[in-house]
Amino acid sequence: MLGIMSEFQTAADRLRGIRPAVSMFGSARIREGHPYYERAITISRLLSDAGFAVISGGGPGLMEACNRGAFAGRSPAVGLNILLPHEQISNQYQDVGITFRHFFSRKMTFVRFASAYVVMPGGFGTLDELSECLTLVQTKKARRIPIILVGGDFWNGLLAWMRERLVSEGMIAATDLELMQVIDEPDAVVSAIFDFYEGRGFQPTRDELDRMLNL
Repeated sequence: MLGIMSEFQTAADRLRGIRPAVSMFGSARIREGHPYYERAITISRLLSDAGFAVISGGGPGLMEACNRGAFAGRSPAVGLNILLPHEQISNQYQDVGITFRHFFSRKMTFVRFASAYVVMPGGFGTLDELSECLTLVQTKKARRIPIILVGGDFWNGLLAWMRERLVSEGMIAATDLELMQVIDEPDAVVSAIFDFYEGRGFQPTRDELDRMLNL
C-alpha cells in the first residue's frame, strides 16, 4: 500500500505541469519499419507539435514510436515505465520518465493526466488499457475524453463482435460504442481531439476534477 501511494505521489509531482496530454498505447512487439511503428511516430509528432505532451508506456515497440515522435516535437515525451521480468526495457526517447512497480498506479496515471486516448494496435496490455478507460468513462468515474482507435483493419473485427455480442445480448448499450472512434489518418486524429474540445477548453470542469480525485 505504501509503495502504491509513493508511486501516485511521484507521478503527481513529476507530471503536475504537463497538460494537456494524450496517452498513447500499442504493442511492445512491433519494431521500427513496420507501418504501425511509422504511423505512431507521425501521430505523436503531430500531437507534440500541436501542443500535447504524449504519455506512453516507455518501453519498446509502439511505445517507443509514440515517445520517439513526441521527443522530436515541441512538447514533452513522457514514459511511464514498468518493471517486468523480461519484456520492458525503457526506450531512449523520454523527456520525463517514471518507473512503476505496480500496474495499478501506472494505469491510473495514464487516465488521470490524459485529455485523450490514442490506441494503436496491440495485445493484452493494450486491450487492458483500452478497457480500463472505457469502463471508467462508461461508469462516469472518469470524465469523457476522446478515445481514438488507429487502424480500421485491426479494430473493426473487435467492434463488430462488440455490436453482435455485447450489444445484442444487453451487456453494453449501443451508445457505449460511441465512446470510441476509429481513425486512420494522422492529421485526422489531431483534428478529432481539437474538435471534441472546441468551445470548452482542455481544463477539466470542477465536477470532472472531483471525479478524477475519486478514481
